[in-house]
Amino acid sequence: MKKDKKQKVAGKHTANDSTATAAVDVVNGENGVSDPKNLTRKLDLMKTIENDEEVEDFSEESETEVEYQPTKQKNQKLTDFDGGFQFVSSVKEYNHDTWDDLMKFVKRKNRGEVNDKIANVIRDRTKESADALKDDEEDDDGRTYNEEVDLSDDELKHDYMRVKERKGKKLLPMENGGPTVEVKEDTEDGLKDYFEEIEENANGEIQSFYQMDLSRPLMKAIGALGYIYPTPIQASTIPIALMGRDICGCAATGTGKTAAYMLPTLERLLYKPNLAQMVTRVLVLVPTRELGAQVYQVAKQLTQFTNVDVGIAIGGLDVKAQEAVLRKNPDIVIATPGRLIDHIKNTPSFSLDSIEVLILDEADRMLDEYFAEQMKEIIRSCSATRQTMLFSATMTEQVKDLAAVSLKKPVKIFVNNNQTVAFNLRQEFIRIREGREADREAILAALVCRTFHDHCMVFVQTKRTAHRLRILLGLLGVKTGELHGDLTQAQRLESLKLFKDEQVDILIATDVAARGLDISSVKTVINFVMPATLEHYIHRVGRTARAGKAGVSVSLAGEQERKIVKEIIKNASNSVKNRIIPLDIIEKYRNKVAALETEIDRVLAEERAEKLLRQTEQQLTSAERKLTGVPAAKNDSLKREWFQTLHERKEEKNRLAGEEEVEKKKAKKRKRRGDDDDEEEFDPVKYHQEKMRKEKAAAGVGASKKKSKTDASVNADANKTTKQMARERALEEVRKVSMVQAKLAKIRSRPTRVNAAEEDHGDGAAGGRGGKMSKKKQKNFSRFERDLTDVGTKNVKKLRYDASKKQRMDKLDKRKQSGVKMSTEKMRNKHGQNKHNKGKSFGQKPGKGKPGGGGGGGRGMGGRGGGKGGKRK
Repeated sequence: MKKDKKQKVAGKHTANDSTATAAVDVVNGENGVSDPKNLTRKLDLMKTIENDEEVEDFSEESETEVEYQPTKQKNQKLTDFDGGFQFVSSVKEYNHDTWDDLMKFVKRKNRGEVNDKIANVIRDRTKESADALKDDEEDDDGRTYNEEVDLSDDELKHDYMRVKERKGKKLLPMENGGPTVEVKEDTEDGLKDYFEEIEENANGEIQSFYQMDLSRPLMKAIGALGYIYPTPIQASTIPIALMGRDICGCAATGTGKTAAYMLPTLERLLYKPNLAQMVTRVLVLVPTRELGAQVYQVAKQLTQFTNVDVGIAIGGLDVKAQEAVLRKNPDIVIATPGRLIDHIKNTPSFSLDSIEVLILDEADRMLDEYFAEQMKEIIRSCSATRQTMLFSATMTEQVKDLAAVSLKKPVKIFVNNNQTVAFNLRQEFIRIREGREADREAILAALVCRTFHDHCMVFVQTKRTAHRLRILLGLLGVKTGELHGDLTQAQRLESLKLFKDEQVDILIATDVAARGLDISSVKTVINFVMPATLEHYIHRVGRTARAGKAGVSVSLAGEQERKIVKEIIKNASNSVKNRIIPLDIIEKYRNKVAALETEIDRVLAEERAEKLLRQTEQQLTSAERKLTGVPAAKNDSLKREWFQTLHERKEEKNRLAGEEEVEKKKAKKRKRRGDDDDEEEFDPVKYHQEKMRKEKAAAGVGASKKKSKTDASVNADANKTTKQMARERALEEVRKVSMVQAKLAKIRSRPTRVNAAEEDHGDGAAGGRGGKMSKKKQKNFSRFERDLTDVGTKNVKKLRYDASKKQRMDKLDKRKQSGVKMSTEKMRNKHGQNKHNKGKSFGQKPGKGKPGGGGGGGRGMGGRGGGKGGKRK
């Protein structure tokens, strides 16, 4: 055996000797000089490039844009086990998920899932309906007819693209390929006095978080979150915020504004801890619940290595769980305005007296008239000596809008213009021709099924449309979720989590999800209907192209929406594309949507039946409790207080609804009463007695008429074609947008309140000369010019009185012309002939003395008051 081993070893040596000699030949080359090409190839080394040597260009062209064209969706392979799975080392690491920390505030209710209803409809789908949805060129290959609808080869036809260049001056290119901090020069003196400017590129040298002198726990959290370099808004904001200055900041969507205000705030809390007692020192206000949940998660991640406590107070979550957290007075509270005021009034030991930092995220939304009364109450409750920071992608510069927050010499940091989208966003528009409004659903289905298969958000205007589109796309075999106000908070958070975890491909949402939500995987945003304003559009398309990633937005624009499209093209920094889908593709998907109408109606009918069943169960439960004498669970808790009375809340609701809605309600009241008398003359007892008498008299006839009327309406809806119904739905969606636009235009054109200025009376010789000169100047003015330019207290009161008097007179004349009955008492009041009218008079009251009696008043009184002057004389 040993001899055989020696023979094998000798054989190996001979083979190695031959290769070694070959290697020596390669290394030695000619005359003992090594061959560099063979040597580098042999040792796998990178070769040194000579000066005169030509190098092949293997890089791809970066200027060529990615064309988003129809593709076949890849089938995902089902796997039972994730290859990247890793075990955790401790229970704390296992429970570290901030989403699980948030879900402890959620109250869950058992409700039927829409996905189950859609799956049942697809399973029970007949062969005829499946054939209508199935493509002609598709082979069966052993498939069953109740499977999902696939993409055929004829649907892969490319869409046409047209480039729409922006007219006018082009924007200047950005330096170094990225956004730069822009310090604006204000032309108005008011803005210069209000804002305090910083030097340009004052923080331009900051290229890393290590240059900001942040604490070690924060730096450890920054590393754990994967932050590498600070964004321009973060590099500009954090040093100024650490100085305790008020800030008004604006940057594009997806640039890290949450970390820009949270990092300096946490640094202040760590640098100056309040060890005496537990008090709330930081308040972050957000407009929507989902944004509040997201800011709460970011704050928990940044404070994971510190002892800073974070609390949340947003609507839709469990009130008792929030009260338990707020009683401990956490260092930071993230809240929506309504729920915060509820806790201020009803949660003991919680107040805002010790607030040191007030932060308004999406500040332009927080400062509009819908949050006006609530913001006044919150700011009134906060400490006067506080730091205030405002941030938004469409931040306002108007001083009158910012005055409500009481900023003290704020620093304006505008990294981007407040009307620009992200620089790496590709904007596309699909034109809806006049009379083609019914094709919106078919075009959306074609976009989702052919081109944008996943990581896509679809924005609609109404909740009903969002739910219908979710059912439609689900029946087409697309994994779809929905997010709107009709869902419970648990359902809203669950839909958001499923979309983030990529278990849902398409998320259909209203404007609830348009602001602030950071979903890193969103590639596409589709606008089913154009939003009301440019600001709404910026926030919608800002859900994609975040943190330097590329994204695309596709908007369906009809003839009524051309104005906002022109405004978007005017403010676009890059060229805008016009996508044209082939007509045969639209026709094909129109037929598919029409074939699914019966299935959509079936799902909606099941949901209505479930809702009716829930309501009946609740009524039976309450009736059973009353019969058995068991008190309701809600009676145990005290009635919660609010900062407004019921009358004030009603007035605010009417003011926000608009004058037209209020007039409609008043007209309905007058019609219900049967006459147009004043409210003082209305007797509710007589009205109800008359109403009951009429109902009893017309019981038999009215029931038959009502039944025939409802039958006629049902038959009218049944006679309409699917195309007509789709057109009506699309036009209703556009009408809602136009109503919002009209309301915003009315708010902008609303006249501002006239403020009276103190009248200056000069003292001494100089003052006397000034008074004489002003009198001489006034003599040259006409009466109209004098009334227009005089802003004294007396003139402003007179102006207000005349305006209100004119308004009352016009209202009376209008009612008289319309044939409304007017009492003789009111007619006398109008003509000033009624002396016994309980203080109701029109026009200025005459003096008590004789006419001209005031002219002879004493010199010491200066002729004040007609009656008094006459008596004094």
